[in-house]
Amino acid sequence: MNQPDFVSVDCRGLACPQPVLQCKTLLKSQQPARLEVLVDNDAARENVIRFLQHQGYAVKQTLADGIWTLHGARADAQAAAGDATTADCPECRIMSDQELAALSQRILVFIPAATMGHGDDELGGRLLLNFLKTLPELGGDLWRIILVNAGVQLATAEHPALEPLQALERAGVSILVCGTCLEHFGLMAAKAVGQTTNMLDVVTSMQLATKIIRT
Repeated sequence: MNQPDFVSVDCRGLACPQPVLQCKTLLKSQQPARLEVLVDNDAARENVIRFLQHQGYAVKQTLADGIWTLHGARADAQAAAGDATTADCPECRIMSDQELAALSQRILVFIPAATMGHGDDELGGRLLLNFLKTLPELGGDLWRIILVNAGVQLATAEHPALEPLQALERAGVSILVCGTCLEHFGLMAAKAVGQTTNMLDVVTSMQLATKIIRT
C-alpha cells in the first residue's frame, strides 16, 4: 500500500460529514505519516480532529483568516520527530469490537427536539427533563445519547437538562451532539457536554445499537 510521508486535504466549503468522509477515504487508501486538513467551520474542525485521533494521529491546529489547518501525525512519525503532542484522547475513544460485543444491550436514545411530544412546549420541556433524569434506570444497557436539531439545546450551558446529561456522561454514557445543528442555532461555543458529531457517527451508531429509543 502506498504510504506517502505527507498529504494535504482541502475541505473548505464542505459541510459535515463530508470532511470526515474525505479523510476516511484518504487514510484507507494512503495512510500518510503526516497530513494537513483545511476546514472553515467549527463543526468540521471538531469532527475531523476526533476522527484523526481515533485513527491514531496526534493533532495540532492553527487558525488564520478564518481557516483552520489541522496538522496530523501518526504515532510512529510523531515519535521519530520528537513531537511532544499526544494523540491520547480518552473522551474520544471508540469501543473495540470486543467491548461492544460484551454489552448485552446497546440502547441508543435519539433526541431530535428540545421538548417531548406536541401540544404545549412548556409541558414538553418538563417531560423531556424528567425523561433524562429517569434514563439511569436503564442501567448499563444505556450506551449512547444523540442530540440533533433543536435537541442540541439540551447540551448547552444554562439549560436545565445540562446537569442530568453531565451525570449520565460521568456514568459512562456516550453523548453525541450534532455539529451542523449547533452551528445552525449559533450554539457551538455554548456546548457544555458531549462530543460534537456528524451524520456518519449518527448512522454508524444506529447500525451498532441493539435498540433505539426516539423521544
